Amino acid sequence: MMSTEKPFGLWPSGISAESVAAAAARVLDVGVDDGAIVWTQTCPADNGRVRLLRWTPETGTVDLLPERFNVRTAVHEYGGGSWWVQDGTIWFVDWRDQRLYRREPDGSVSPVSAPGDDARLVRYADGDVAPAGRYFVCVRESHRGARADDVRNEIIRWTRSAREPEILVSGPDFVAAPRLSPDGLRMAWLQWNHPEMPWDGTELWVRDLAGGGGDTLIAGGRRESVLEPTWQPDGSIYFLSDRTGWWGIYRWSALAGTEPVVRINADIGAPPWTLNGSRYAVLSDARVVFTYTRDGRDTVAVAGPDRSVTDITTPFSYVAQIRCVGDAGIVLEAGSTTSETGLFLMTLDHDGPSLIEVQAARAHGLGPADISEPEQLTIGTAAGPVHALYYPPCSRGYRGPTGDRPPLLVNVHGGPTIRADANLSLGVQFWTTRGFAFVDVNYGGSSGYGRHYRERLRGRWGEVDVEDCVAVVRHLSESERVDVRRVCVRGASAGGYTVLAALSMADTPFAAGVDYYGVADLETMLATTHKFESRYLEGLIGPFPETRRRYKERSPLSRVDRFARPLLAIHGTDDAVVPPAQSEAIVAALREKGLPVSLLLFEGEQHGIRRAENIRRVMAAELRFYIDVLKLDSQEQAARPPS
Repeated sequence: MMSTEKPFGLWPSGISAESVAAAAARVLDVGVDDGAIVWTQTCPADNGRVRLLRWTPETGTVDLLPERFNVRTAVHEYGGGSWWVQDGTIWFVDWRDQRLYRREPDGSVSPVSAPGDDARLVRYADGDVAPAGRYFVCVRESHRGARADDVRNEIIRWTRSAREPEILVSGPDFVAAPRLSPDGLRMAWLQWNHPEMPWDGTELWVRDLAGGGGDTLIAGGRRESVLEPTWQPDGSIYFLSDRTGWWGIYRWSALAGTEPVVRINADIGAPPWTLNGSRYAVLSDARVVFTYTRDGRDTVAVAGPDRSVTDITTPFSYVAQIRCVGDAGIVLEAGSTTSETGLFLMTLDHDGPSLIEVQAARAHGLGPADISEPEQLTIGTAAGPVHALYYPPCSRGYRGPTGDRPPLLVNVHGGPTIRADANLSLGVQFWTTRGFAFVDVNYGGSSGYGRHYRERLRGRWGEVDVEDCVAVVRHLSESERVDVRRVCVRGASAGGYTVLAALSMADTPFAAGVDYYGVADLETMLATTHKFESRYLEGLIGPFPETRRRYKERSPLSRVDRFARPLLAIHGTDDAVVPPAQSEAIVAALREKGLPVSLLLFEGEQHGIRRAENIRRVMAAELRFYIDVLKLDSQEQAARPPS
């Protein structure tokens, strides 16, 4: 097929803003109940509602709740662990009031927790159920004042007949992952305190619930991140720890203490921004199936009882969750560079792995020649290597003008302690099929490259992240892949802060920026954000108020005099993580300076844009923004022959 020459950035594309909005439907928590696979999934077309679904080979996929329910918890604001199940009975949290409900096997639904004086002041998440449903344990978050310090995080136990729960763990700033032993007589849990985040330092404890043994510290501390404890039938506990600098799998038992199960120079764990994550599963024959991250890609592997590790050949480059199904099966939430994420049932037998689609990846309509697959870049700098995933423009029907180079969009992920992954994203292909080059930067501070790489950002947020993005731009320009005059930077949340910090450089290489709900004033952020991140900046910037001057110097709002580039800002009015006042303040300051700047505020959206109609609006607005600031329309007019 012959391709048509057309200016980069203006190619017609089969990926519309509507396609991106539809693709925003994603799997959240995945669990298993007596062989049935249960999960929650977002529904952008229904105001971002989260559905609760169940699958068996006999019934296929069934929606378990009426449309009035939205299964989502606000614990930590990021949620996760919004439901738990045993023998067909499901406990779940409804977003509207944050009350806890119970769905019986016959489909009837009744409230468990009483309505509060004010909805959403008491929140629940991350539960586990004792044998025969005698009781369940979960995290409870209580909001009793105006300040972040007034929020209490506790682990509670609730028997089926009780009107009120019993508090089991109270005192630590944060608790997570309460997990009951197979006999229900012991409980493991995680806890940590400010200013650590859970990827910095956590502790794993065990309590004798029968009352005779007290509490035992199993692992962890301020410089060790312990995650994902799981009990085994023999009373041992598996967990993740980064004590070697990489998250590996360990086993603890009362007799043998702690011993390594899988230790490799790659991360098995991932930062727990949401509760109830799972990156490994222990089979009944003691094999451990897990996923590890290396060079921006995930690989599925299995460790035998002798601790030997073998990679499993799968089509996946991204694996979000792994859960055990029966004796030799696992369910994976996974995707690849050519297919979005779906749910898959994998059986491991003597003939090798077999896959069954539980929730198929959505058909995207792109042919192989339309899909831009990422190239892993590792760029050497004076501070160490910088990692990125580069997507070139790609279309079977169009090519750029001879001798021209494409504009580049530099994407800065949020967190900042997460990572860009190699999974197909229609949000990326939206740009590459139109003739933009796109690069996802895993700057210093990103996960997936070990603890040392994560800690490169410690005390240097607003510097290392910006320097690494600039290094990637320089590399792509020097290798003549992109037009350095047409480079824009975009990012959300922490990535939005990096966008603003990069635009406030005196010699910024960026022609414009798009800031999705980013931070503009660091000191104000300390006082107004939610409890989970209320002291996060102490690790990223420095202790406060001792380093107050540093907070001011690194705040984009304090450097408005250096801005000289257009900005598009996008924010939700109900954002409790980064309040919309952050975007309003920087936009007002730049308008007063006379710079071209726009702000899109979306009523009812929180930290993220979840509703389909709003996703369509922001994608269309961002595209129009780049066309205007890069003058792509004028390029096309100049290329037309005179009439």
